[in-house]
Amino acid sequence: MGEHRSGTDERRDDTAPVILAGAPDTFARSVFHDRHPKLIERVIGAHPYGEAERTALRELLDETLHGTVSPLRTTAADATSWARWGEPWWGREWGELPFLWAESYFYRRLLEAVGYFRAGVWQGVDPFGPTKDAELGSAEVAGELAALDELATAPEPAQRDALSMSALWGNQADLGFQLVSGSGGRSGGLLVDDRRELWAALDAAPAARLHLIADNAGRELLPDLALLDHLLVTGRVAAATLWLKPQPYFTSDATMTDLLAALRRLRVAGAGTAAGRLGDRLWQALSTGTLSARTHEFFCAPAGFDEMPDDLRAALDGAALTVCKGDLNYRRLVGDRYLPPTTPFADRAGYFPTPVAALRTLKSDVITGLTAGQVAALDATGQPWRSNGEHALIQCAR
Repeated sequence: MGEHRSGTDERRDDTAPVILAGAPDTFARSVFHDRHPKLIERVIGAHPYGEAERTALRELLDETLHGTVSPLRTTAADATSWARWGEPWWGREWGELPFLWAESYFYRRLLEAVGYFRAGVWQGVDPFGPTKDAELGSAEVAGELAALDELATAPEPAQRDALSMSALWGNQADLGFQLVSGSGGRSGGLLVDDRRELWAALDAAPAARLHLIADNAGRELLPDLALLDHLLVTGRVAAATLWLKPQPYFTSDATMTDLLAALRRLRVAGAGTAAGRLGDRLWQALSTGTLSARTHEFFCAPAGFDEMPDDLRAALDGAALTVCKGDLNYRRLVGDRYLPPTTPFADRAGYFPTPVAALRTLKSDVITGLTAGQVAALDATGQPWRSNGEHALIQCAR
């Protein structure tokens, strides 16, 4: 699979306006002006950072709100790439930047501020680690892992649908793994449901590889792992690759450290539990290569997947399906633009080197694949339905 897709010589119509970071009365502006100040204070409180780190974090916030974009001052491995990515934007006001670029650079600068890349005591220390750890140790996670015992006795189609819905909703899935019916009371929020096409893509290529581009760690990574295990155990796929971020990113995106923490959380549930057996199987699958964990610098790049480098495209090509999890990956897949909501998903994702499915809870303005009737009904509610996390999509382009 994948050979029918021409990649970079199949260009999208990108005439829709790019979402900018500082446009008045937009969700993007609220991220920088409402969310980031709170985030900076939370990061400061997460570790006993010294005065230098605290000052650098607050200076970063001040720059994003009132200043112009300055380049990295570092010899870190990605400095050359950022110099290239930022060439069009240095010296511009942050609000003039594309939202996707500005957010990505904000998080890269945040890591610089806390000394993540510098030699010293804070090198390699995840500024978001305490929040991730607290979530994995929460009572909600304990209850969801216990519910795996009930799910293990359900018929295979019910298990598959329950796990795919849990992977879709992540920490929005109030009942977690107890979604045995496949709806869990959230079906009204599912605007597009291409699960049939998703399974058909796997059925069309037996004994093939699946890629899953992960989104968040903790409570959202656990159902992703459970879904991968189910597909491997049932033989729906012969092998799977889980793509992770190379460094902490967007507060809670999953790294290799987060994957190991999730596996340990599963395994400590005990040998007599479904969660414990799941953790042991995945641990063994990683050891044998049936499940591979990989990363690439591009997953922290401020660009869409249509700009992925040739080596990453080659690594993905040939798979039966790539599953893109979460809102950020969706923005990178279809383009971070004010697209007409009725734009067909396949028109925006058809360049991808494999058949691709998006499992996404809506947390930003980008949307494709809806009917005009859906859009009218959602707009009539007066609610910020594009960004409040109450709606979701399962979309597939083959």
